[in-house]
Amino acid sequence: MNMLTNHPPTEALQAIDSAHHMHPFTNGAALAEIGPRIIKSARGVWLTDTNGNRILDAMAGLWCVNVGYGRDSIAEAAARQMRELPYYNTFFQTSHVPAIALAQKLAEIAPGNLNHVFYALGGSDANDTNVRLVRHYWAAMGKPTKTAIISRKNAYHGSTMAGASLGGMSGMHAQGGLPIPGIHHINQPDWWSEGGEMSPKDFGIARARELEAKIAELGEDNVAAFIAEPIQGAGGVIIPPESYWPEIQAICDAHEILLIADEVICGFGRTGKMFGSQSYDIRPDIMTVAKGLSSGYAAIGASIVSDDVAQVVAEAGEFNHGYTYSGHPVSCAVALENLRILEEEKLVENVAEVTGPYLAEKWQALADHPLIGEATIRGFMASVAMTPDKSARAPFEAPKGTVGLIARGHAFANGLVMRHVGDRMIVAPPLVLTKSDVDLMIERAVKVFDLSLAQIKDEGIYR
Repeated sequence: MNMLTNHPPTEALQAIDSAHHMHPFTNGAALAEIGPRIIKSARGVWLTDTNGNRILDAMAGLWCVNVGYGRDSIAEAAARQMRELPYYNTFFQTSHVPAIALAQKLAEIAPGNLNHVFYALGGSDANDTNVRLVRHYWAAMGKPTKTAIISRKNAYHGSTMAGASLGGMSGMHAQGGLPIPGIHHINQPDWWSEGGEMSPKDFGIARARELEAKIAELGEDNVAAFIAEPIQGAGGVIIPPESYWPEIQAICDAHEILLIADEVICGFGRTGKMFGSQSYDIRPDIMTVAKGLSSGYAAIGASIVSDDVAQVVAEAGEFNHGYTYSGHPVSCAVALENLRILEEEKLVENVAEVTGPYLAEKWQALADHPLIGEATIRGFMASVAMTPDKSARAPFEAPKGTVGLIARGHAFANGLVMRHVGDRMIVAPPLVLTKSDVDLMIERAVKVFDLSLAQIKDEGIYR
């Protein structure tokens, strides 16, 4: 049997999956008890599983299917490139047309003087590149002690050794000997959970100034860079106070360190601008991109590097770094077609001017629900914080994530993909989401919160 064209029933697929497939970020034993939901096909914003259920994907896969599922022109671009040049590397003074064309396009759309592209397979290894790149840069500048990189707690920068070290997630650091040396973390700008009695404005400034304090603690001569997402995605869609990024930018400007904006989630329209950096007037020296670069249709990532950094690296001799699939021709061709769709269909502008404001109005109204304490949104990134006490912004007595997991279960059971981060529920839908899709998504989300509230009351954990 060719399983791709004539697959066995769902139960048999689940058994095979359990026997052979190790899933990321998953308790394998727990999954084996219930069996995975198996997705068979997708179109637009809709998934269909092997039992015929249709599910509204409010997470765009893993934050990445910006142009929606089922784009025939992207499949055709991939097939065309596979027939002409399915693979060649970019090592040893060699290049090819798709890598060149995409680098030119990224230089065109990236802000400021970010005109140079180093390819990776995704965001994780692009951030590995950034670690080596900034340290190599400072060594070439005659400052080899500048190796420390500052990040934030609860940040996510990938799952490789360096990417997971840059991230500030304690659960990841507890496995595999992380973080690697030379990575340091300051607190996140999460006013809802950590702001106490401070105003959002004062809290944003205070959290930003922790960067300056950390630079002073480590010594400016030892600090290479600061890395941050414009909006923390996997950390729970933590939208910083408006005071935060101007202060961070001023601190970076005042000190001799590089600023890396991790745009893996925010990039390519998710915040209502092409890049999250443009939403917050951030002027990075390096941007990490992936996900929406190809809308997930092919594996690709990149570091987009400023003129100044690229020139120093180029003049320093050979940069002993790269990947077999750096600038893979099929992935580059897919990304180019994806970017054409984003631009020609004006998807980013539509998020900024039409569907984004409409979603914001509907999403923020969720804060009226008795289970919801905060409903925040920027473009097509949104989260709600669930709480037993809105006025106190209180967590549940139950272990963190208990209520979030309950809500996620109700979401899947009612045809809606939402993600839980602790006791936050988050969405990041495809940019092709229509107003009628928004109405349906909100209708289903309200049902999810109603069911979740009833269950936690029945179980005595609404406290």
